[in-house]
Amino acid sequence: MNLSVQIGKLRMQNPVTVASGTFGYGAEYARLIDVNQLGAVTVKGIRLNPVPGNPTPRTAEVTSGMLNAIGLQGPGVDGFIKKYWPFLRELKVPTIINIWGTTVEEYAEVARRFDALGGVGALELNVSCPNIKEGGAQFGTDPKLLSQVVTACRAATTLPLITKMSPNVPNIAPLAKAAEDAGSDALAVTNSFPAMAIDVNTRKPKLANITGGLTGPAIKPIAVKLVWEASKAVKIPIIGMGGIQNADDAIEFLMAGATAVAVGTANFYEPQTSLQVIAGIRDFMEKKKISDVKEITGSFLPGK
Repeated sequence: MNLSVQIGKLRMQNPVTVASGTFGYGAEYARLIDVNQLGAVTVKGIRLNPVPGNPTPRTAEVTSGMLNAIGLQGPGVDGFIKKYWPFLRELKVPTIINIWGTTVEEYAEVARRFDALGGVGALELNVSCPNIKEGGAQFGTDPKLLSQVVTACRAATTLPLITKMSPNVPNIAPLAKAAEDAGSDALAVTNSFPAMAIDVNTRKPKLANITGGLTGPAIKPIAVKLVWEASKAVKIPIIGMGGIQNADDAIEFLMAGATAVAVGTANFYEPQTSLQVIAGIRDFMEKKKISDVKEITGSFLPGK
């Protein structure tokens, strides 16, 4: 059976990676699982300069999910290269680096720096960030801004670009098409949903930031729908994510139109989830006599 998939120029030995922000920089999980069994390692978001992140508490457990408001804490490009790249470059599987900025120029500069590094598998563009030059409008919710940042990064690097789409739009199709037309090699669908929780005893928010992003099983049905809608709008591959806990969840994303999937919140409570998903997909293929995992992608039969 062939489990390998292609994301632009990036070849993954199987269709399972991890979601940015849920797996640290890979090294943190290396003592818990064999990361070389993954299709790729996707690391936490990197901006040009170090970011301290939000005050604590920054996470809160909620029904069927988790709230987080980490604030995109990170060591910056230089800190990442010095501290984490020596480990990542020795892995047998590719590294997908999630990048972000507050201006188009900053995105492009980060992309340029990683293009020059050598050995990077792909760049994932976190476009759920506010553009300070545009009054705080999110790059991922405005087709024009999204096109600008993808175009700038495309000009700055030959690495595969994966645009991580924002779910906070009434219709994902025009945003997906804008990313494709601007040169994105793939899409990642979807990011966390804005949410909040209140401690009824203290009447205070459970997050210091008050609001945060909702992830986990609660968002899976919405994420599957977004993958399906995006897949009908573009021809480029999609990495589906949002609440995947087992192989059936992953296969659901594949059937909806995803080429690959990413395990996120489950990494916090069961670090073996991604490897279990890989094994489960293999078992499903064997049971259904499927020779190539690509046969599953888009095999959803609406109305039947």
